[in-house]
Amino acid sequence: MNILFLTMVKMTSLEQRGIYNDLMRKFRDEGHCVYIVTPSERREGKPTTLSDIDGAKILSVRTLNVQKTNVIEKGLGQVSIEYLYKRAIHKYFKDVAFDLILYSTPPITLMGVVKDMKRKNPQAITYLLLKDIFPQNALDLGMMTEKGLKRFLYRHFRKQEINLYKESDYIGCMSPANVKYLLEHNPNIDPKRVEVAPNSISLTPNPSPEGEGNLKAPEPPKGKRLEIRKKYGLPTDKPIFIYGGNLGKPQGIPFLMKCLEANKHRTDCHFLVVGTGTYLPMLQDWYQKELELPSLEGRAGDRLLSITVMKGLPKDDFEKLTRACSVGLVFLDHRFTIPNYPSRSLSYMANKLPLLIASDTASDMGPIAEQNGFGYWCESDSVEAFTAILDKMLGSDIGVMGEKGYEFLCKNYLVSNTYETIIKHFTTEL
Repeated sequence: MNILFLTMVKMTSLEQRGIYNDLMRKFRDEGHCVYIVTPSERREGKPTTLSDIDGAKILSVRTLNVQKTNVIEKGLGQVSIEYLYKRAIHKYFKDVAFDLILYSTPPITLMGVVKDMKRKNPQAITYLLLKDIFPQNALDLGMMTEKGLKRFLYRHFRKQEINLYKESDYIGCMSPANVKYLLEHNPNIDPKRVEVAPNSISLTPNPSPEGEGNLKAPEPPKGKRLEIRKKYGLPTDKPIFIYGGNLGKPQGIPFLMKCLEANKHRTDCHFLVVGTGTYLPMLQDWYQKELELPSLEGRAGDRLLSITVMKGLPKDDFEKLTRACSVGLVFLDHRFTIPNYPSRSLSYMANKLPLLIASDTASDMGPIAEQNGFGYWCESDSVEAFTAILDKMLGSDIGVMGEKGYEFLCKNYLVSNTYETIIKHFTTEL
């Protein structure tokens, strides 16, 4: 089949790691023809180009800057992306009839492209990978309002969101709570069209006595783990709790900082924050000031023994560093009323790290981790509650919990699960 994937994530190769790269690689490996449309932002200075890479056709469309730019350009970029994608697809893929049209949120502004492709082949199945419930998430964080001038912006995007759901043959959600939320707040959607198609990854197959292709997490020798810790100046004699990824408003970074502040003198563990985002400068400033404060003995640099803050690393380096840590930290802003399920957790689970989760009450990520024995959860508005689950984790068998998380990942969050969820619709409809 011909598969079209529309995304706002920069994709240059199927062999890179990532939830979308892994899924598209799975479609390719199953014998399908994969076509990907991805942005090439203005700052890159490159024209629109079509490349044959890793057995897929990747169309990089020149767009305005839509990531890490000012609000005005980002807004214009989101508005213009539909026209730019349609024009490029008509030029480079004009002779291709797509059987499956896959697209993810964000954004919600690609509906015109989807409808255009559907008109070309009415038999095509349109499938939304719902990763972001917008504009409600912006409403939760105070970026939009239902009153005042901003209400017009909210109503505009809410109308687009409703149309997106209407035009999608199927909607794949990240978790059961996502499905429940979507149906409760959009009663016009047929429940038969909504299902769980979670964030998922692929693992490197390693032959084993249990059978070829047995999935096994990469486990560096103890000496290698110590070597990695020493490389980054991390302690070698205590559990390391790692937070990796985006440091932005959705992650509730101010609360993360309060938790670090409350536990900065601990001697039974170490906290490592590795990431990028709008809150990184604030976090770095706080960290540097703490380092410069004198200890009781008057020596600078002795007070903050349990925290390290680092700018984001290349993906391979981050994965190696993750394997040398003990527990994965997940933070989400407590104001969210929509269920989120950050994909970063999959990296932790793949490396056999249990999860310590501080989130809103809408997400089912914490309850899933607790019910299946691979993590602890608290609401992300109480430092005392966070410290309590931190103590609970330190009193648990971290290794056993990590194994349980890895087993849960293999049963539920591999690309084969998501692929089968999507492809089954062709066996019943075609």
